[in-house]
Amino acid sequence: MNDIEIRIANVSKGFKKTPALDGVSMNFQGGNLYGVIGPAGAGKTTLFRLMLHLLHADAGDITYMADGAPIDFQDFRQHIAYMPQSQSLYADLSVDEHLDFFQKLYSIAPDEYRRKKAELVNLARLDKFLDMPAGNLSGGMYKKLGLMCALLRSPRVMLLDEPTNGVDPISRREFWNLLHAARSQGILVIMSTAYMDEAERCSQVVLMERGGVLAVGEPRDLLTRNRCANFDEFFLKRGGLQHE
Repeated sequence: MNDIEIRIANVSKGFKKTPALDGVSMNFQGGNLYGVIGPAGAGKTTLFRLMLHLLHADAGDITYMADGAPIDFQDFRQHIAYMPQSQSLYADLSVDEHLDFFQKLYSIAPDEYRRKKAELVNLARLDKFLDMPAGNLSGGMYKKLGLMCALLRSPRVMLLDEPTNGVDPISRREFWNLLHAARSQGILVIMSTAYMDEAERCSQVVLMERGGVLAVGEPRDLLTRNRCANFDEFFLKRGGLQHE
């Protein structure tokens, strides 16, 4: 599987009488770092849960493609790494113990594990914290450890739901270094965020508001075409961010 693509066509999802997604369409192609950008209530988390088959759409289709042909999600599931918003690590296990645990879980060969561990620890700057329990890590270090554990398995697709929320500026920068390293390895990275400044760090963005898609494209091109200095201005022009 060299060419990976996820096609989302006219997908809708509601909860009781509240629409979370309303006929959204977008394509995610391998080798890119996508930002799904929008305020709280835009539908970002619902979109991710539908992509992971944790929820079922009321209408529309989500299709996984490999080398130009559709592939059953169950056959592709093992190639997806997911980081939810909620804490998902073991508070009493150290950084080192987490990495060792995921090595065994993913059956990673010892030589490959040593190489990947050294590379990830260096990128995340956690070499001085290997013995620290996850429960004692700062918010930024905790998020970086979660991303390191996900990257150990060499996934083809990474879905990260607001991974930088509440993370300090220095840790955010190091987290982004990890994301760009993943993209350079050909991994399809899709992350959601409510931070407008992060949109310009992505190769492609999907801008969402109130369950709909405002725009899709390359960040700088979208700003230029809409005569906006940044994405805060873009959302204000298009009617977004009014209900924050």
